[in-house]
This record gives sequence, structure tokens and C-alpha cells, in this order.
Amino acid sequence: MSGFFSKVAVVASRSSTIIKDSIVSVSKHLSSNGVSVYLDDPTAVLFPDLTTERLSTRELGEMDLVVVVGGDGSILGYGRALSADSTPVVGVNRGGLGFLAAISPDQIEEKFTEILAGGYLVEEHFLIQAEVVRGGEAVECQTALNDVVLDTGRSARMLEFELWIDDAYVYNQKSDGLIIATPTGSTAYSLSAGGPIMHPSLDALVIVPMFPHTLTSRPLVVPSDKTLRVKLLESVDDEPQVSCDSQVHVPLESGDELIVQRLAAPLRLLYPREHNFYEACRSKLDWGSRLGDRSKKS
Repeated sequence: MSGFFSKVAVVASRSSTIIKDSIVSVSKHLSSNGVSVYLDDPTAVLFPDLTTERLSTRELGEMDLVVVVGGDGSILGYGRALSADSTPVVGVNRGGLGFLAAISPDQIEEKFTEILAGGYLVEEHFLIQAEVVRGGEAVECQTALNDVVLDTGRSARMLEFELWIDDAYVYNQKSDGLIIATPTGSTAYSLSAGGPIMHPSLDALVIVPMFPHTLTSRPLVVPSDKTLRVKLLESVDDEPQVSCDSQVHVPLESGDELIVQRLAAPLRLLYPREHNFYEACRSKLDWGSRLGDRSKKS
């Protein structure tokens, strides 16, 4: 039996044949190594013919490890829920790029054998909190692992807003919106909008304007302990909203304030021991393969 992980939950946020195949493979391999394997209730509903023990989503925090089978979106959803419990999360990639889900389906036996023997590393990825204040009162509070995005909803019109960092006024801007991203989210929507790639260990946030009216408005990197305050000015015929990780959406009104702060409890992502951020960038973002091949030979 593994001395590191004796109770492991295997979870998924969507159903498909390939996801089910990987859930079965992970569960069988862990069980054969003496690990008690569980499915949370939402996963068990997706795969009713699996006979693995069940537990509620609230009980996931009591596990030694949670294995998320799917894409990065699935890890974002489970990660927001598990960060407060310090439960490590490892991903089996059945999605797209898989920046967060580091284990491919053909590596399941090899990598989980190593992990059960202690061959892994843990990265801490901080989350941010988005609070919507209306008329001086907080009306919504959500968390994000990747990013908090202010946008116009379905309208093609620009938004006008003010940005403050702590008590310092930064600017008044007209644009399609604003992305506030963590280092984890710097390779997601922020990157598509022209933001920088940030190493996961950086203690910083990046603020990325979305198609600003003033072309000199560029991405801004600030310490993560700063409080960001965005005030939405008059908005006519728009449906402005703030979204967290593109999964949770909150409608806004003119005059609302969006307050973004770093959360104290990080998500603990588990990776195989040989995991390397720069190698992940080369493979996921298709950085120059010739240069990469040359560096391996040197």
C-alpha cells in the first residue's frame, strides 16, 4: 500500500467514452496497489455502472489526493472547491492543451506507480477572489484560479471603467473589457489577448486590457498582494458581466465596483517529478521545435 496516498478520489465533470476509460484505468491501477478509491456523487451519476465507493463533493477535501480526469476546465472547477482544504489535485488530460492536467492517458500506469512511490512534486497555485459591490454592499463573491474577466456580455459596444490599485488611481479606460489573470491563467485567455506568459511561481497578477480605445494601454504586472478595484461607469444598451475562469458569470450594473484580491489558500497541484514548465510551454504552445531539439542535445 502507498504510504503517501491511501484514500484517493477519481472525479470528472463531463461524460464521454474516453473519460470513462481513463477513470476505469486509474481506479483499477490504484486499487491494485492497495489504495481505497472513491468517486464523488456527480461523477458517479455520469458513470452509474462503475461500482467504486461514493462520497459527496464536500467530502473530497478529506481525501489524500483527488485525480481529475478531463481537461484544464475540469481542474479549474474542482480546484476552486478544493483549495481551502489543501488537498492535492492531479490531472489526467482528456481535454485540449492540458497545461494543468499533466498526465496523458498512455502514462497512467507508469506515472501513478511513480506517484504512489513518492515520485512527484507539488506546485502551489494561488487563486483570486472577485467581489461585486453595489450601493456599498457586496452582492456577489466568487473565486478564480485562472482569471477574472470584465466584459460587455453580448454587445459589441465598449465599456468605460476606472481602475484603482490599492488607493492609487491608475486610469479611466474605454475598451471591450479587462482581464485580471494569475500566473496560472497567463497561458489562457490572457495570452490570447496579448498578455505575458508568467512562471507559476511568480507572486504577481497581470492586468490585460481587451482591445482598448487608447492603443498605449498595455498589460500591467503588479504584486499579487495588491487590491484591484474596477468601477463600472455608465453602461447603456450593454449587458456587462464579470466571469471567473469562464465558468461562473455575474451580471453587472452601472456604478458597480469589482474588487479583486488574492486568496490565502492556494491550490496544490501535483505533477510527476520530471514536470518542467518550459517543456510544457514548448509542447503545448508549439515553441520552436528545432531550437528545442538542439537544447536537448547540448
